[in-house]
Amino acid sequence: MGWKAIARSAVGTSHQKQKIPIPCQDCGNYRIFKDVIVGAVADGAGSAKYSHFGAELAVETVIKCFADIDKQGFSQPLSEMEAKEVFTKFVKDVITALNKKADNNDYSVHDLACTLLVFIATPEWVAAMQIGDGFMVVSSQDAEYQLLFEPDKGEFFNETTFVTSANALEEMQVQVISGKKEFICASTDGLEKVAIRLSDWKPHAPFFKPLEEYLRETDKPEDDEKYVIDFLNSERLNSRTDDDKTLLLCLFGKEI
Repeated sequence: MGWKAIARSAVGTSHQKQKIPIPCQDCGNYRIFKDVIVGAVADGAGSAKYSHFGAELAVETVIKCFADIDKQGFSQPLSEMEAKEVFTKFVKDVITALNKKADNNDYSVHDLACTLLVFIATPEWVAAMQIGDGFMVVSSQDAEYQLLFEPDKGEFFNETTFVTSANALEEMQVQVISGKKEFICASTDGLEKVAIRLSDWKPHAPFFKPLEEYLRETDKPEDDEKYVIDFLNSERLNSRTDDDKTLLLCLFGKEI
């Protein structure tokens, strides 16, 4: 038994059509520490000049921050207050890293603005946090898919909270779920309208089931990435969303 995971991103068609193509402003990554996995996904603000750097740095910082933690304390489920303390440290470290990069390159930290989704999962529980939009969905075998947070869309259309926002920590959503959750999917908002039913924020099962089956049937997803890459770049998907797209997929189960 163990975790299997893969994280991949694709540039949105709207970025590819620009006279000067815009790089992918999404980033996703994970690390596995025995039976604990930490994952992070960030989406750079479209209006921020260097947000692709910000998203990458935010994800890298979260992974490093968790790697430096004594993971013995994760043998028991975190309380929501404990989880909030852990995630607050992550966010503060991210903000520090973004400010340092901005200072070193002589631009505003808001040029690095990005959303941030993070989860810590063991075979018995999941702790998750979200700042801004995007989504995280979990499930156990043969159970319904569960959306952890409603994406933060702000007061106006296309508005959300970023890690660099003054109210980022106040707007941070945190949840701890006890009980085995085998499948986890974290994604940026580029896939929201195809993966989530926006009328009631219910996950669209036909979107997630093939992805879960792919993980169940693949021994080492990182070495067998064609399915995810082809899916993210497919004409069918790009006809429904022109934004950058990131998928971070995790499964705890038997090794093939």
